[in-house]
This record gives sequence, C-alpha cells and structure tokens, in this order.
Amino acid sequence: MDGIFNVLKPPGMTSHDVVAFLRRTLQIKKIGHGGTLDPDAAGVLPVFVGSATRLLEFLAGERKSYIVEITLGKQTDTGDDSGKVIKSMLVPEISVDRLMEMLEGFIGKQSQIPPMYSSVKINGQKLYKLAREGLNINRPSREIEIYKLELLLQEKKKILLAVECSKGTYVRVLAEDIANTAHTCGTVTFLLRTKVGNYEIDDAHTLQEIITKPEAYIQSPLNAVSKLPRLNLLPQQAVRVTEGVRTTVSATGDGRYVLIGPEGEFLGLGIYSEGMIKPEKIFQHYILQEE
Repeated sequence: MDGIFNVLKPPGMTSHDVVAFLRRTLQIKKIGHGGTLDPDAAGVLPVFVGSATRLLEFLAGERKSYIVEITLGKQTDTGDDSGKVIKSMLVPEISVDRLMEMLEGFIGKQSQIPPMYSSVKINGQKLYKLAREGLNINRPSREIEIYKLELLLQEKKKILLAVECSKGTYVRVLAEDIANTAHTCGTVTFLLRTKVGNYEIDDAHTLQEIITKPEAYIQSPLNAVSKLPRLNLLPQQAVRVTEGVRTTVSATGDGRYVLIGPEGEFLGLGIYSEGMIKPEKIFQHYILQEE
C-alpha cells in the first residue's frame, strides 16, 4: 500500500496515536504524518504510507489553516483548556473595530517562541516531557508568518478566528499574544485544522472510514508533488533514468521535475540542468516491453 490518507483527526488522540492506530490496523510498516496536530485539536492530518513516506518533505513547508476559538480572561500552562489555569484577568470591552485593528498587527512575518508543551526538541529532549517534570527552559525563537487572520465571531469573552499561517506556527502562542495585546490573557478552547497544503477538511475521512475501506480513500503519491512540473519520458529515457543514469531530455527549464513514464505512470523525481535529467528519487523501474 503506497499513498496518502487525508485523515480527519479526532480530538483526544495525538498525531502519533493516529499513525500507530493505522500501522497496527492496516498492518503498514512504513508510515508517517505530515505535521503534528495538538492532542485536543481536530482536523486535517495527512498520513503517508509505503513509498509515499519518501515525499513527506514536500509537505513540511506548506501553509496551514485553522479555525480557533480563544477564550479571554484565563491562561493555562498548556495554552489550551486541557491544562491548569495559571492566570486569570478581567476582560476589557473591545470594540469590533479595535479588535480588527489588533488582528491586522499580527499579519506578516514575526518571531515566535515555541511553547513548553510542544514536540520541539531541545538538546535531544522533547519540550512537553520537560514541562511535565515542571521545568521551563529557554527556547530559541522561530521565524513564522501569518498570512490571514479573519474575525469570524466576537462575544464578551470569546473570539473565533480563521488563521492561515506558515510551518512552525503555534496557534496557542498566537492566541496568547492576541489576548496580551487586548490587555488580558487567553487560551485556546477549540482548534480545528482545515487545511495543510492541498489537503482540505472537506476531503478528509475518519479513521473508521479509512480502516473499513482503505483502498477507497488512499490518494496517489503524486498528490504530494502536484505543484512540481511534470516531465514525460520516452521509453528509452525512462529505462535509463530509473536505472539511475543521468539522461538527455528536453525540459522547459532547470529544476526539480516529476518523472512520468510512457504509460502515464509515476516513476519518481529528477533534477534537470544543462539539458539532462538526474534521478533524485525513483519509485519504480521502467522495463521495456518485448514486442
């Protein structure tokens, strides 16, 4: 089994739990997910299986979209409502216009410090494990970017937002920063990931659906590299390239290409320069058919 499942992760499971469940249930050895989702969060979790795991790197830099509810007036140690409250503050009156102005200030590139309750590793140790031991250590900041921050609903103590952001963004930290700007504190009380790259929630499926009929929901590995240009190979070219030989071909420009065989099959990836394609990742060998 080679391909990608667009999993609708339920709340209460870690991303690792989802992978372990599918590995055990479908008896898959090679399997990995495309971007950790908080245990309390739900939504899109792309899971790559078989040879498709070699394409996980192409999902790493993709944008992510969320629907997030921020409850103002309290802050927890985990940044969401699974943690214990560590701070309580009054919530001032905030007009819609003022809130929109505040949100606008978060659009663009910025630095963000990962929370202690995260899977980030410092000196080989995951932060959440240190946090459970009561430790709070210095963490280097990361450069992130917020592309979209749309106000969907505002109540006295709750804000519902649509967020589009870069990799490495922690929505829990963003929520706390927004609350701080409003002169109060806040925590995430609902988080739904609606999109990772070209994997959207409308096309996601539950674990029960997937294990019942996996062949109906597995997507082609090609979906992971859909943004790359394609290079159609002739039979002799396909043979040479899939045998690892740098081969003369005609392409529109230098760079990485998806290699497509004479019958339309996905052969792998290659790097084109100076009129030749160099195989990078080969997924299947092309064999000439005897006439």
